[in-house]
Amino acid sequence: MKHKIINDLWVVGVLLIAVFCLSACDNKLDIQQSYEFDVHTMPVPKEIAVGKTVEIRCTLTEKGRFADNRYTIRYFQYEGSGELRLGKNGEAFLPNDRYPLPEKVFRLYYTSRSVESQAFEVVVEDSFGNERKLEFEFNAKKDEKR
Repeated sequence: MKHKIINDLWVVGVLLIAVFCLSACDNKLDIQQSYEFDVHTMPVPKEIAVGKTVEIRCTLTEKGRFADNRYTIRYFQYEGSGELRLGKNGEAFLPNDRYPLPEKVFRLYYTSRSVESQAFEVVVEDSFGNERKLEFEFNAKKDEKR
């Protein structure tokens, strides 16, 4: 009789542990869709003359991949004036308007329209609201007369 009670207690203990483990599990798959990303740029000149254009080479790198993730780009110029384009022949961006970013390797072209220093911010954002900010500052380059 004592042996049967011990066996019954053992079975009840195993069942309690199994119920505890199973209740802690969730049958839903944890699918991650939002991944961190970064945007790297090549060095750019520190000075720019009015009317001149600077090429900004950019590469977007993802820490994971979600096929339906889309990226947009926007910019805001807070000092001086100029134009920013995606690609050499792209249309000039309007401040704070979002534009689709079709490729993860891209080039921006900034053209100075000011004889003073210029500064602007570029923001790359993904479908989930994650964003990376890039800041650029250019000193005004004086025309050298000889």
